Amino acid sequence: MFLTRKRAYARAGLLGNPSDGYHGKTISFSVRDFFAEVVLYEWDSVDIVLAEGDRARFNSVQDLARDVRLHGYYGGIRLIKATIKRFVEFCDARGIALHGRNFSVRYQTTIPRQVGLAGSSALIVATMRCLMEFYEIDVPLEVQPTFVLSVEQEELGITAGLQDRVIQAYEGLVFMDFDRARERVVEGLPCYHYERLDPALLPPVYIAYHVSMGEPTEVFHNAIRDRYNRGEALVVDAMTHFAALAAEGREAILAGDHGRLAALIDENFDTRRRIYNLAPWQIAQIETARRCGASAKFAGSGGAIVGTYRDAAMLEALKRELGAIGSRTLVPEIA
Repeated sequence: MFLTRKRAYARAGLLGNPSDGYHGKTISFSVRDFFAEVVLYEWDSVDIVLAEGDRARFNSVQDLARDVRLHGYYGGIRLIKATIKRFVEFCDARGIALHGRNFSVRYQTTIPRQVGLAGSSALIVATMRCLMEFYEIDVPLEVQPTFVLSVEQEELGITAGLQDRVIQAYEGLVFMDFDRARERVVEGLPCYHYERLDPALLPPVYIAYHVSMGEPTEVFHNAIRDRYNRGEALVVDAMTHFAALAAEGREAILAGDHGRLAALIDENFDTRRRIYNLAPWQIAQIETARRCGASAKFAGSGGAIVGTYRDAAMLEALKRELGAIGSRTLVPEIA
């Protein structure tokens, strides 16, 4: 009987985000400490098994309300259903015949929810990898990020950019240039310039995420999209600046200029703070890390931060001080 198991990992946006949704530039790395895993095996019918984290039973209405405040209304079922639907349509549009065997899908995720570490897209990437193997269909690597984004944007109405999907498809450390001048069409989908960098060139980096606070990424991004579409100068200029920071960051990484990289990371957050209305607990994460001497910015939409640190003593200070405000700190596995 056919069985396959695929994983996709969390990610941290090191520089440039959120300009990926605005034809900017970013640098991101995969975080192998956390993953979404999908197991697909041949079955009599197409069956998606509800995961433990997607609760449908509660001890009380207060328990239900608490769960929704923390995790939102959305679980993994909709992501997997949307991925399967989009995959079928992708194949139909290209005249690719799918065999008639059915399958069951089970899934789990260890990625902390709604703290900006890209848990939703990781589940889609893992599902897509299972489908490619089950149907023996090769979707080109450069096409996969755009396919995953189409699942989220066009099927589910999630406001997002390509960054998360690129790094989860490519893994490691990647510089991404989404400038319209770099766009090319492959398999009918737009692709851009994705450059792998050596993670060994990075200085020591940390991630910290809040263990009990978060919000859906679409809530975080929607207002900025509207302001950008209206041509608000502050937002448009910020997106241009984010892209420039990522391009400078690429040069700093290649040159081994750790001090310059740290300054760019700080500038990324400072620019973001000028255009977003940020929650006090999110700002506290950044300010606490900086008081320890580390650089700090959001790893994604908020709830997790990323930055560079100098030595073991500074790392211990980060763990202690961030722990005191409810955040867990770790040194991510990237390679």
